[in-house]
Formats: sequence, C-alpha cells, structure tokens
Amino acid sequence: MGQRTVLSLIEFSDAQLDKLRAVSPHLDVRQKTAAHVDDLAPELRDRVEVLYGWGKPLHDAHRFPRLKWVQTHSAGINDLFDKPVWRSPVILTTANGIHPIPMAEHALAMMLAFRWKLRTMFQMQARRTWPRDRWDTFIMPELRGSTLGIVGYGAIGRELARLARAMGMRVLALNRSGQRRRYQGFGVPGTGDPDAAVPEKIYPTGGLFDMLPECDYVVVSAPQTPDTYHLIGPPAFSHMKPSAFFFNLARGAVVDEAALIEALRQGQIAGAGLDVFEEEPLPEDSPLWAMENVIISPHISGFTPQYDERAGDLFVENLRRYLNDEPLLNLVDREHGY
Repeated sequence: MGQRTVLSLIEFSDAQLDKLRAVSPHLDVRQKTAAHVDDLAPELRDRVEVLYGWGKPLHDAHRFPRLKWVQTHSAGINDLFDKPVWRSPVILTTANGIHPIPMAEHALAMMLAFRWKLRTMFQMQARRTWPRDRWDTFIMPELRGSTLGIVGYGAIGRELARLARAMGMRVLALNRSGQRRRYQGFGVPGTGDPDAAVPEKIYPTGGLFDMLPECDYVVVSAPQTPDTYHLIGPPAFSHMKPSAFFFNLARGAVVDEAALIEALRQGQIAGAGLDVFEEEPLPEDSPLWAMENVIISPHISGFTPQYDERAGDLFVENLRRYLNDEPLLNLVDREHGY
C-alpha cells in the first residue's frame, strides 16, 4: 500500500495530528488551515485523497482530482447542496454527534430562563427593585411534569431527551419515519438515547400537528434539507398552546421566521429562544431583537472547549474504518440531505 494523503483545512493541535498519523504508517497527514485550493501547491492538491474541513474551503472540493472522501467539521451539510462535490461520487461524512452535550445544555438553559423569568430578574436587579407581588410575577409551571416535543430525533435530540427525562419531563419526539431506530453515528459514551427509548411516542413528520398541541416546550433540532424548509410555519404555530415556548437550535430556514414573529405578536405562543436565523447575523432591524418574550443567542449553542477534541476523535475512527473498508460514521445520505 502506498502513501495516502490526508489534508486538514482545520487547525488541529500537534497531539491531534499525531493521533491521525498513528492510525496507519501509510497516511501522509498534512494541515493547511483555511486554505483555498488555489493556495495549495499543485503536487499536494493532486495527491489529496481525504479532505477535512468546513464552510467555503470545501466548496471547491471537486478540484482535487484524486479526492475520494470529505469529512466535514460541522454537522450541517446544507451549504454543499448546490456545489459540484454534492453531485460527485465523493463520499461525504459529517461531524454529527460532537455537538449534543452543549446544545442540549443550551436548550435547557433557555427553557429554565423562561420558567424562572430570568429577564425580569435581571431588569429588577438593574433597577434595585424588590417586587411586592413576587408570587404573581414569578409563578410558573415546573419543568417536571411538563411536556417537551423534540422536532428531529438525532444525536442532539436524544441527548436533550435524556436530560429532560432526568428532570421529570414527559418527552415526545418527531423524526422522518416515526420509528424507534438505534443511533448509528458518533457519540460521547454515556450520552444520548441510543435505542430511542426515552420518548413516550415518536411521530413521523406527517404527525407534526398531532404532537404540537401536547407540548409545553418545542425544540427544533432537525437538519436543513429541502423537506424541512419552513417545516415550522403558520399551521405549526396555530397548533401550539398559547402557553408554549418554542426553541430553534437547528438551522434558520427550518422555521418560517416571518410566521414566528407573527405568532409571537399574536400570542399564539408564549415565547421563543432562538440560536439560528434565516439571515445571519440577524439584521439590526429584525423585530425579534426588541421582543420581551424572545431570547436571542448568536448561533453558539454548539460551542464547547471539547469541540476539536471530539471532532478529531471522530476523524480518527473514520480514518481507521476507511482504511479497513468498514462502514463510516455519519455517512451522508444525499437523497435525504443529511
């Protein structure tokens, strides 16, 4: 077996690069951070068999003549839908499974922020005000005993379900098939819901309007695909409780943002926690900024100091599998777009 060239466009630490090189003596592992294909020496570009990266540097992946496999540094793959590599025979795998811990924590933080009216607390603290009507101001239902609906039951949804159950919440979920399928992707040991056993019921996509009226909290963690574009729109909001809170940690385009704004204005839902938007950064003139019943975060729910470490571990395992002709983790199904 000759040398097989692996190129990372993401800056891994020396220790992480050593782990990659330790997979096989036949690997030639190179790193060119955020490089464009035109920045690379032709002799290197012509040898690359495996490419690691994310975002715009991958848009020209088709220009690597010997490329066989792209491993992305992100879970989302939608930015490649209209690129030549999507229509090529190149294998695509994602970083699905490295985000669930911080994203599930983020979802719970937003839920607890609404349950305890933290915005009101901060405002009172700033005014040095001790309210006389503390009961009426802050009384809210406990998370325990409330119903959480999770739209998209992949790695993130499964970790959120595990934590929600530990807090005594009733969990419902929705996925494409409505079936309880074992999780086959990358994951941190001890996390998630591998057998999809936590939800009381799993609905197929067509059952969205059956699930929503049951929910006190709705969290979207579905991938962006042609089938999920504006999945949550006017009909979905009309099926939710006026007391329900809505959260989007997935991709902005999964939610009809104009419909969300109208639902908040009309009191169709009680509030929203949003980490992603149809246009990012969120424009300064968006009505969402000024809404008292909205919490905005700047697309950071997946942030964790362990991001590169977990991504590197996933890449190591997939490299081992690739060299041994074993099934890769997080293999992209181009038909379904994730």
